[in-house]
Amino acid sequence: MSCKCECECKASGEITFSEYAKSAGLTAIYPNRGSNIIYPTLGLSGEVGEISEKIKKMIRDENGEMSEERRQALKKELGDVMWYLAAMCHELGFEMGDVAEANIEKLYSRMNRGKIKGNGDDR
Repeated sequence: MSCKCECECKASGEITFSEYAKSAGLTAIYPNRGSNIIYPTLGLSGEVGEISEKIKKMIRDENGEMSEERRQALKKELGDVMWYLAAMCHELGFEMGDVAEANIEKLYSRMNRGKIKGNGDDR
């Protein structure tokens, strides 16, 4: 699926983290952008809550069955999570790709050391 906005995304059907962050940043309008970690943190929490609510209602109302309508609604919410994640990265001075790369390195280190299970960031 190629990007349909007027951003600088490639028409290849995929968007990089850098392209996403740049395009999302053009829509980021909130108080003290660039020195306000609180706003995107609260927004991220709210969007994750919306995802949880949709899953909860799927269990309650649809016997745990994922409808295509609900799946598409979750896709939209996941996009909102990405928007707030991009905003948090901006506030902290991180590139989204660097955060993703560091996370994969952490996970592979855990896997290679047999530490995927357990608790704590530094296991």
